[in-house]
Amino acid sequence: MPIVTIKLVDQPTSTEQKQRLIKGVTELLHDVLAKDPDRIYVVIEDVPLENWGAGGISTAQRREAGMSGLCQCGQHDES
Repeated sequence: MPIVTIKLVDQPTSTEQKQRLIKGVTELLHDVLAKDPDRIYVVIEDVPLENWGAGGISTAQRREAGMSGLCQCGQHDES
């Protein structure tokens, strides 16, 4: 019984995006580990910006400095 926890910096994440994450992780574990999808559990945790950091500063400070953390490859919606 796999249990996967996905931690996201508290940001606008839609219900649809969360559903896609749960479905995608479930499909991946089913395909790779041959686990029963009904026995795969996915937990999504939203972490407040001030409780998450990189490079010695909190994500809240990074955002204030204009660092969004979003992919810049041009293949994804910016939403």
